[in-house]
Amino acid sequence: MEFTIFEFDFMRNALLAGLMVSFICGVMGTLAVANRLVFLSGGIAHAAYGGIGLAYLLRVPYLLGTLSFSLLAALTMAVVSMNAKHRADAVIGAIWAVGMALGIIFIDLAPGYPADLMSYLFGSILAVPVSDLWVMLGAAIAIAAVAWFYYADFLALSYDEEFARLRGVPVRKLYFLLVILLSVAVVLTIRVVGLILVIALLTIPPFIAEKFTRSLLGMMAWSCVLGAVFTTAGLVLSYYFNLTAGACIILAAGSGFFVALALERILHCPRAAHAHAAAPQQR
Repeated sequence: MEFTIFEFDFMRNALLAGLMVSFICGVMGTLAVANRLVFLSGGIAHAAYGGIGLAYLLRVPYLLGTLSFSLLAALTMAVVSMNAKHRADAVIGAIWAVGMALGIIFIDLAPGYPADLMSYLFGSILAVPVSDLWVMLGAAIAIAAVAWFYYADFLALSYDEEFARLRGVPVRKLYFLLVILLSVAVVLTIRVVGLILVIALLTIPPFIAEKFTRSLLGMMAWSCVLGAVFTTAGLVLSYYFNLTAGACIILAAGSGFFVALALERILHCPRAAHAHAAAPQQR
């Protein structure tokens, strides 16, 4: 198969956007999975729809409106999660629903024809402007720098919160920093795969990587590589079969997910059989 599709400017932009988002999701998705923040990430993603609607209503740039709204919602969730953990799920669920409802109402109130909801729900990677590519590049560099600088602290936090406190890690500060970076990652990912599919790109590559590596750094690296593979495969599928690019990217990721489960089962079966055969001899 000849990859002539990347001779087009919009496909090259889409590939660059996908690769940068793959890196962002590889790093932040790993930290979200390791610190059990997947549900909070989902809350941020759905609350972000309120920001999309607000940006459309006020005619402000998409990234400005969505990121501002998402940060406000994310910090609210973070405060509740830190101070009232037993009620965190309920509050996150409420903000999740209110954010979605506000987004719909803002779009209804906006003059003119309603926004193309499909582009927000399933992504518009083929229409990513060059200006957004620069924003993604800046976000990727910033996230890489933060992850490198705080790597030891993030590692301790992902192991155990109390353990991290004993080591002198500023847990509260680090938690809020992680939530802010997750907001950035979610908003940029929505641009590529859409609101409905954002959590898949944040969680599937880290889930697969976790099965075949033992370190947080290795998990990040493999998550980035897998995200890049899924993004490229999804773009190729969408081009040749005239399908929605965001959905194709997640379909590629989902296929990788089931292949990883099958490989894990195949690789672990011989060990289990060997252990079962050796057990009677030990007795």
